[in-house]
This record gives sequence, C-alpha cells and structure tokens, in this order.
Amino acid sequence: MRLSLLFALCATVHAAPTYTKDVAPILYQRCVECHRAGEAAPMALTSYKEVRPFAKAIREAVLANRMPVWLADPAHGKFRNDRRLTAVEKETISQWVAAGAPEGASRDLPPMPNFVSGWNIGKPDRVIDLGREFEVPASGTVPYKYFEVESGFKEDVWVQAAEIRPDQRSVVHHVIVFMLGADGKPVDTAGGDLLVGWAPGDPPLQLPEGTAMRIRAGTKFRIQMHYTPNGKVTRDKTYFGLKFATKPPVREAITGRAINARLVIPAMAADHVEKAAWTFKRPVEIVGYMPHMHVRGKAFQYSIAYPDGRREVLLDVPRYDFAWQLSYEPETPLRVPAGARMECVARYDNSPNNKNNPDPSKEVRWGDQTWEEMMIGWFTYTVPVGGE
Repeated sequence: MRLSLLFALCATVHAAPTYTKDVAPILYQRCVECHRAGEAAPMALTSYKEVRPFAKAIREAVLANRMPVWLADPAHGKFRNDRRLTAVEKETISQWVAAGAPEGASRDLPPMPNFVSGWNIGKPDRVIDLGREFEVPASGTVPYKYFEVESGFKEDVWVQAAEIRPDQRSVVHHVIVFMLGADGKPVDTAGGDLLVGWAPGDPPLQLPEGTAMRIRAGTKFRIQMHYTPNGKVTRDKTYFGLKFATKPPVREAITGRAINARLVIPAMAADHVEKAAWTFKRPVEIVGYMPHMHVRGKAFQYSIAYPDGRREVLLDVPRYDFAWQLSYEPETPLRVPAGARMECVARYDNSPNNKNNPDPSKEVRWGDQTWEEMMIGWFTYTVPVGGE
C-alpha cells in the first residue's frame, strides 16, 4: 500500500506539463498580446488548437531567445516591460513539447486576459485617422509619407494612453505621430513634439496614474508613415486612439531625443561609431528609452553622466535589429538632476558581413529611407505639472 502511494506521488511530481495547466499561463502572460487575431504576430496562440501545430517551433524560438523579442543586455538596468522568459518557463515549454504537447484538463485552463477588441489600451476616448486612404503600390519604394490632421481640441487635454493601429500591417513598417502647434511648427523643437509611435513589437504608450502627456489647444497631428510594398496593391488608412487622464496629472511626460543628423558612415566599415548627447536643464525622472537606427544599425547604448562625475550605463542593446523597434521602460523612474548629460553611442555595420546591408560600397548619411541611416536616442521623462 505504501509502495503504491509512493509510486503515485512520484508520478504526480514527475507528471508532464500540460497546455491548460502549465503552458497557457505562460503564453497568456508573455505572448498573446501580439499573438492573437488582429495583432502584429503572424499567428494566434490563444487556444490549444492554435498552439499545438507550432509546439516545436515555439520551443526552438524560446530556447534560442528569439521569442519573446527582447534586445537589452540584462547586465544594465531592470525594465518593467522585460519580455524575457525565466529559466523555469523555458524548461516548462521544453518538457511539454518533449512529452508530446498534451492538452490537459479543461478545468485547469486559466481565463484569457481581457483585451478590448482592436485595442491594447482599452476603448479610446478619441480615435483619429489619416483623413484619407493611401494606396501602397505592389512593388518599388515608397518615400516616407506625411499626413496632417487637425486635433479639434479647443483646450489643452491630458493623455494617459495612446495607441496606433495600422489598418494594413503587412505594408506598414512604422508610424510616428508628432504634434504641431497652431502655427504649423513643432510644439517643442527639442524633441518633445513626439506623441506616440508604432513598430512591430513596440507596446502602446501607457503612463502610470498621475502622469500624462499634454496635447495643447489647436494642435495638429503630423503622422509619419513608412510603407513597404508586399507584392500587391494595398489601401491603408491607419488610425490612432487616445485615452484621457481621468484626474488632473501631477507629472507631465515629455519625449526628448539625443540626435546626430550629421553622421557619416564610411563604405565597408564593419564597426563605425557615432555619438549624440542631451543635457537636462532641470531635474527630471526618466521613464523610457527607444533607440532608433536603420538596417546598418549594429548596437546602441544609453549612459548618463552626472554633474559630480559619476557615469552609469542605463540601457545597452548589443544586437540592434531594425525589424523590432522596441522601447524599454525602467522598473523605477530614474531621478536625474539638472546638468546631467544623456550620452548615446550607436554602432553601425556597413560591411558585406551585414546581411541587411543594401550596398556596403557606398558611404551612408542621414536620411528617411531604409538604405540611408539615422541615429536617434529617444527617451521619455517626466516633470512636475506647472513646474519650471
């Protein structure tokens, strides 16, 4: 009797993981935000029927750290939107696949996360579109397109969340929404004119309670669209949604940038370095980073140099990937005194070793197009509302 009980206990301890009890909770927490109908990922992973055919591919992707996509070096900084799976989660998926990917009991299946259809931020208070459809040709190159849309706001509004929804994701590489004043000029020439962006893998803007971005009365939105033809004529009408703060905010979120528009990358250079910096004129709290380069981008690092001489690496992306324009949100806001200097270092591979390089024989300079280059260290910071 005791021996039978012991065998039963051992069988329980070593029972293979199942989808409903062990794997679904991981996918719900880490994957289905993108892997569900209408989102950026190529297939949905919201049910056993959807997941089962991809079981081995999922195991390979997570063990190789290809999925979920996360490009930051864990040696520098902790981030609240870190997508990496733990060692235990990876082992659970591996054992599940090795056991034949069993489904398990339906009673063990946790409830699906509550997503509002079509939105990750919940139902928006205001939805704004491009104003007209744009026809993307079947082939060739489409120069960056810019659309200007009136906000219609007669007074300042405070936005706590914003999300861009490309209408035809298969032909959209990225979207950026900038804010223009009533005079048609950027509301902040230092970089604070950016409202929200979208690229595969980049989450929507969602600020904590008490923090919001200001959209001033009379603002116009300037929407930058990067279209990439996919072999067939496609008509797109991208839109974005805004959720307003329910209470007067105590901190204002602003997006700044350390930018180097004078970069020159020599032909055949395998590890070319460019730098940019930004000095804070007032105390701030940094709450996000988003490095941006094009296909020759190789690595990107943010550091802060304090007035007392101290220096700290804030974010290191050792293997930058143009296909994944990710943002990184510190686990806790970083308090930075006036006079501190944000320093960004970008590395580029303009050699034949870069499989994405369109022409290593050419010198590369700043430009909108993918075969040209950029160097922008976007960062989001907050200041007290009404403060100096």
